[in-house]
Amino acid sequence: MVLDHGRRIILLTLTATLIGCASLTGHDSQGPVPRGYYRIRSGDTLSEIAQRRRIPMRRLAEWNRLDPPYQIYAGNLLRVRPPASQPAGERTASAMRTKAAAAPRPAPTTPVPQTSPAPRSGPAIATATPAGRGSAAAASGLTWQWPVRGPLRQTYVRDDRTRSGLRIGVAPGTPVGAAAAGTVVYSGSGLKGYGNLIIVQHNTRYLSAYGYNRRLLVTEGEQVRGGQVLAEAGQAADGQSLLHFEIRRDGQPVDPLRYLPASR
Repeated sequence: MVLDHGRRIILLTLTATLIGCASLTGHDSQGPVPRGYYRIRSGDTLSEIAQRRRIPMRRLAEWNRLDPPYQIYAGNLLRVRPPASQPAGERTASAMRTKAAAAPRPAPTTPVPQTSPAPRSGPAIATATPAGRGSAAAASGLTWQWPVRGPLRQTYVRDDRTRSGLRIGVAPGTPVGAAAAGTVVYSGSGLKGYGNLIIVQHNTRYLSAYGYNRRLLVTEGEQVRGGQVLAEAGQAADGQSLLHFEIRRDGQPVDPLRYLPASR
């Protein structure tokens, strides 16, 4: 009898623990909403919730351990207040993990040969038109445009982490425009290898990244329109004047040339 009583106590304790965990992790679609949480509604996005609550979206993602593209689901619970039990040091480390997940990996600064030579004068991009250029733009649901004008110094190579985007030659100070409308989810220099970096989330699937800027002109949480100036271009670590540009779908790098228009 004593053993049965002890087992009952253990089962009751485990049940209470599991119920509590279900509420805190956002999988309880019924019942009252705990203090410090918000029940996600159909049509909600993380950026909209962050704007309504006046919380930086990156911080909201950190509290809920969300990685880009920050997908959320109706009926789940979202933490809208910082975890009281999380030490300051852990919060900082978690924030850096969130940044690292959103950001591209550094690519080597050694220039690679172009498929066709760039014009000697003027900022026009290389005249070659790769097969499939712009073919994926319509499926993305976004209107893409080039962030800068200039010759291609590096192109994308699938499954090569050192060539996860484009490198476009530009003069220092050249305005860098948003490739499509969206929300700035990162603006800073905390990621080694990218200098001053901007990351813009365009919808639940797509984001774009802009590295090696000398000056950042937008802040996190800011809504930007396509073509809006985000930064001034700068230099890579080896002194080359260029912009590092990536497009990511579901967190994975894709070939920007399949989304950008063939001509500008």
